[in-house]
Amino acid sequence: MDALTAVTEWFTVPLGFDFVRRALLISVVAGVACAVLSCWMTLVGWSLMGDAVSHAVLPGVVLSYMFGLPFAVGALVFGAGSVALIGAVNRTSRVKEDAVIGVVFTAMFALGLVLISRVPSQTDLGHILFGNVLGVSDAAIWQVLVLAGVVLTAVWYKHRDLTLYAFDPVHAHAMGINPRLLETLLLGLLSVTVVVALQAVGIILVVAMVIIPGATAYLLTDRFERMLVISAAVAAAAAVAGVFASFHMNVSTGGLIVLAQAAAFALAYLASPRHGVLWRGRTARRIRARAATG
Repeated sequence: MDALTAVTEWFTVPLGFDFVRRALLISVVAGVACAVLSCWMTLVGWSLMGDAVSHAVLPGVVLSYMFGLPFAVGALVFGAGSVALIGAVNRTSRVKEDAVIGVVFTAMFALGLVLISRVPSQTDLGHILFGNVLGVSDAAIWQVLVLAGVVLTAVWYKHRDLTLYAFDPVHAHAMGINPRLLETLLLGLLSVTVVVALQAVGIILVVAMVIIPGATAYLLTDRFERMLVISAAVAAAAAVAGVFASFHMNVSTGGLIVLAQAAAFALAYLASPRHGVLWRGRTARRIRARAATG
């Protein structure tokens, strides 16, 4: 009974605090929005692009802070601008896309750091870098809810076209779907999702939230509909675990959320029923045993 009481109190005591309940709301909503989009990012192979956009929005966030604007405004402008710049340089030079992405996102992130050094009060900007989900304002909560709703609505409305494009862009184009338009939509949604997630884990770790859930689900199923559900479930569970654990351990909430997602990925990598390392090793041993006895 004592053990059961301890486990129960581990969950119930934090819920007595308003800031924990708010953190749970933002973390779960942001995690699910990122997780759903991460499934398409995984299939399209845009993990590096997610990293680029998540870092490139930093100068926009800093400028928004300096001029008293919502962070989303500057982040969306610089996210879209960085994507356009990557595309322009890639089309007009012989440099490969991965190198162009590396140049643009590191330059933008460096610009953001320079701008931060010019801001007298760096407390709020430090929260943008590393996350401060336990101290979010009402305005930030509404911003996350609205932007996450925009992302999920857009994905739901265009999910058939996006899925066809992710699996077979040539076939999608043959059916009259504009691949360039879908690329623009995905990149725009990625920019919005980055704004949503930075409230929970900060810009530095936001790339994990748009990669890990989808990659984890990809190891666990071959059906895309299930992949969406598994990805969202992993993100939500990691958010809950991260918030509660950070309350008791007094450590970074965003860091623990990402570590929980990484632990889920490691477990799927090792023990996935079809694609896990242990399962494949067991199957290989069975095949060798049958060959030896046959």
